[in-house]
Amino acid sequence: MSTVRLTTAQALVRFLAAQHTERDGERRRLINGTFGIFGHGNVAGLGQALLQAARTGEADMPYLLARNEQAMVHAATAYAKLTDRLSTYACTASIGPGSTNMVTGAALATINRLPVLLLPSDIFATRAPDPVLQQLEDTRGGDVSVNDAFRPVSKYFDRVSRPEQLIPAALAAMRVLTDPVETGAVTLCLPQDVQAEAHDWPVEFFRERVWTVRRPEPDAAELEAALRVLRSAQRPLIVAGGGVVYSRATEELRAFAAERGIPVAETHAGRGSVQWDHPQSVGALGSTGSRAANLLAAEADVVLGIGTRYSDFTTASHTVFGDARFVNLNVAVLDAAKHAASTLVADARAGIAALDSGLGEWRADRGWTARAQSLAGEWQAVIDQAKHLGHGPLPAQTEILGALNDAVGERDIVINAAGSMPGDLQMMWRSRDPKQYHVEYGYSCMGYEIAAGLGCKLADPDRGVFVLVGDGSYLMLASEIPTLISEGLKVVIVIVQNHGFASIGALSESLGSQRFGTSYRYRDPETGLLDGGTLPVDLAANAASLGANVLTATTVAEFNQAIETAKAAETTTVVHVETDLHSPGLPQSAWWDVPVSETSELDSTRAAYDAYTDSRRAQRHYL
Repeated sequence: MSTVRLTTAQALVRFLAAQHTERDGERRRLINGTFGIFGHGNVAGLGQALLQAARTGEADMPYLLARNEQAMVHAATAYAKLTDRLSTYACTASIGPGSTNMVTGAALATINRLPVLLLPSDIFATRAPDPVLQQLEDTRGGDVSVNDAFRPVSKYFDRVSRPEQLIPAALAAMRVLTDPVETGAVTLCLPQDVQAEAHDWPVEFFRERVWTVRRPEPDAAELEAALRVLRSAQRPLIVAGGGVVYSRATEELRAFAAERGIPVAETHAGRGSVQWDHPQSVGALGSTGSRAANLLAAEADVVLGIGTRYSDFTTASHTVFGDARFVNLNVAVLDAAKHAASTLVADARAGIAALDSGLGEWRADRGWTARAQSLAGEWQAVIDQAKHLGHGPLPAQTEILGALNDAVGERDIVINAAGSMPGDLQMMWRSRDPKQYHVEYGYSCMGYEIAAGLGCKLADPDRGVFVLVGDGSYLMLASEIPTLISEGLKVVIVIVQNHGFASIGALSESLGSQRFGTSYRYRDPETGLLDGGTLPVDLAANAASLGANVLTATTVAEFNQAIETAKAAETTTVVHVETDLHSPGLPQSAWWDVPVSETSELDSTRAAYDAYTDSRRAQRHYL
């Protein structure tokens, strides 16, 4: 058997460069490059290997220098999302805090079922200099390291303690990354001595491999059971989730819904599955959903979930659906079986085609279809009003979001993740492209946004990328602005400044906690609380110091002009706009279960508990 002598790190880089995915005849690189930050755990291992690959051409593995380890995982995750999970990046970090900084990113990727490859450095496998700098000394066992924190948030975890262990570990990692059911964060821990250790590797290990991303077809018996339920329906409702987008089944869904007269409600991940003005589109569903979708969910007799995992926001904490029966089309059994559904375990595109073929002449009751269209039209009028409030002196957040929606192109991407904006965006954003609405709400991670802008721009440089970030999220993770600048990537970043946490402030108030600890204020010596004057934080100046071009706006008209200027710019540009923290939002039509203190000395908390108790009466298990 022919062999080649390489270090473990050199072998890994060469192996990763030869991995590809294929679906429907489309072939892509599985690992398109490596994000990294070097320290004593990886500088002489993966750092040397990546340098050697670049200088000698022995492996095509581009390297991008990130500024924050959590952020680089977010960038890789956003890249994977935009490529429909067919391609991603690897992320390497040093031993200790560098590696554990990636744990949050790993959790986000796994919860959202998006593939990322994490390569945290680890302690010496030989333990010769034990304990080394940044080593956890655990009295329960010498083989425990801080990287064990990755185990519960990884879909596959392995520690490569000898060079030859890399072969089965790397192959297993690729299998999981390309599995549409099992994908998520994959973690290969690499002890720093093993990274630099040489081994005679079989040349066959480095051959080009193509991993087929499967489209499972539905089982005949499951299909017939699902068809029986659907044929009995007069008032059906489709819930479109992220699986529709990742499967690239949006055209099939749009045609199916139009032909059958079934209204389509969308989750955060499924937003854009149908165009906002599609005849069967009724908008978002759930706690931050449209009144149209939520009323229809309460009245539906059959709910067809396609590619959704039914999070609590989608189900309004199990209060949004009435007495409906469920049919769940999902590639994952875990999700297909939820709500005591008739399961249809299959790829979304294959499953829609099978349902359409089996339904014959059946369609929804025409009165139901007409009611859905009427409700959807009424909701669009609500959105129009929210976009043009004429609020002042500071604009309302809905006015800024509406202006941005009007300004972006059909194929442009808007990115957000946390705070009050995801709720407003889900209720009011008008998408025409399945990739335009990029809101991370599986983990709703503050700080995801700017890093995700980097990932999206790498995935599709021809799309305009607009990052929406609140002041709270911006302060947590603005570090990848210099990465965008250094890579020559143009992203428009909109900083919405309201001097605190708008979403949690409003939630706190509704729960009787009086917005405690949710505003950026001086400590008041009289009250002892953080309710003094506004802090003199200048986020525009901060963004400029990181290398971005910065524009400011204080009115909707100024914001419109700034966005047009930013769109024409050639470099990453920040538009800073201050909004009224207490401006009106869109009307809520569903609930979200956040427990309230059962006993309290505060009148506000007692009143909130009474309201909470009333709301819980609508909560149910779907049996």
